Amino acid sequence: MCDLRLLDPPHMQFMKTFEKSITINVYVSQVYDQLTQFEEFPYFMEGVKEVKQMDDKRLHWKAEIAGRTQVWEAEITEQIPDLRLAWRNTSGAENSRVISFSAQGAYRTYLNLEVQYEPEGLF
Repeated sequence: MCDLRLLDPPHMQFMKTFEKSITINVYVSQVYDQLTQFEEFPYFMEGVKEVKQMDDKRLHWKAEIAGRTQVWEAEITEQIPDLRLAWRNTSGAENSRVISFSAQGAYRTYLNLEVQYEPEGLF
């Protein structure tokens, strides 16, 4: 039997995936608007020290991860209002994030976050 992971590009063989979902009592448009304000992330995301939006697609991040300050660039890869928001690193450890939004009635929003990342320092 063939291990299909051997057919993936080498860097993809070590990627890990984290997924988390939550339903909150807020209008989907409010949730989406808040999560597209990347420069506000340090106020509600632990470890994020700074995010600068360089232009419509590029982000500069600074965070403390495992006691170390790390800096990287990212690009927004998808932005569909009230439905989907995605970005990926263009420098530093490889990772990407996708947030899917779904209205669950007038005043409830279902969020699904998927993070793919390369465990830095293991390889």
